[in-house]
Amino acid sequence: MTAISSASPSLGGADSKNRLFGPLPDVSAEAGYEEDHPRRVGFFTDTSVCIGCKACEVACKEWNTLPMDDSHGVKDQMGLSGMSYDNTGMLGANSWRHVSFIEQSRAVDLPMPTFGRPGDDRHDHGQPTNPVTPHADSVLNAQTSVLNAEALSEFDPQTGVTGGGGDKQIRWLMSSDVCKHCTHAGCLDVCPTGALFRTEFGTVVVQGDICNGCGYCVSACPYGVIDVRKDDGRAFKCTMCYDRLTDGLQPACATACPTQSIQFGDLDELQARADARLATLKGQGVETARLYGRDESDGVGGVGAFFLLLDEPEVYGLPPDPIVTTRDLPAMWKAAATGAAMIVGVVASSFLGRKR
Repeated sequence: MTAISSASPSLGGADSKNRLFGPLPDVSAEAGYEEDHPRRVGFFTDTSVCIGCKACEVACKEWNTLPMDDSHGVKDQMGLSGMSYDNTGMLGANSWRHVSFIEQSRAVDLPMPTFGRPGDDRHDHGQPTNPVTPHADSVLNAQTSVLNAEALSEFDPQTGVTGGGGDKQIRWLMSSDVCKHCTHAGCLDVCPTGALFRTEFGTVVVQGDICNGCGYCVSACPYGVIDVRKDDGRAFKCTMCYDRLTDGLQPACATACPTQSIQFGDLDELQARADARLATLKGQGVETARLYGRDESDGVGGVGAFFLLLDEPEVYGLPPDPIVTTRDLPAMWKAAATGAAMIVGVVASSFLGRKR
């Protein structure tokens, strides 16, 4: 099985199959792999069951031997962002997984868990109810427990008190962010050395020994994922544990997640599972739930790591309408060529007019 190691297999305009945006049924075949290549894999992150334990962050750093996030440039001193319980702040060259903590004190449409003694003001008397079977395992109970509390229809965001004089109500949104492994990856398209390549699993990986540190990929990523390590000069990001995939193992973050918030597997199966999960939440009245990165017709042709969110993408620090930065290259080159031809025409006409 041989891959095209060129940084930009999709930039060859002579082949009509080479596209810079839109749905792409088989990204691995587009990259030059044989027909018997593995099926595309990915992540489905269900943020409704994320507990913010950071097990994924730790597992990622341990397996990939990533250095700690230094504090304000001070080497070997752990960085603290000062923002809630979030010590990493964002994805970067040293943090390939980032668990965000969003604290909301406002009226929302999403049913929220009640704080206090089990059974207080709860229809379930303190016990999570599983709609499938009362004997379901603890993971499924954890997934449904956050949905059984009453909606805060009279919650005052200024005082933090419900209209009935109850205790303070707060909603925590937690989500483990990661590289999206885009169908149309701008970072891969602009890499001049071939350091970024598409694997047989449909993921995008950086080869550190080939990276020259130009940084083109950093500005090309519509999600702000990839970054250059300051004391190294080279770019780094999530590889979806490519070394583990080749040995038939799951990525370290997915195996470490205790609530199955991070699910790994065949991308088509994950998408079907996500659609069913969204339908379940909608049926339980969680109108703000949505899938992010699921649409293959979006600006990046869909992604290999998509999310179920409980609020707007901007709340999680995600762009609402990401577009691969190389999408408009053909039009830009065409406009540049047209402009150049006009300039040549003007110059030529001036010389011809002078001879007369």
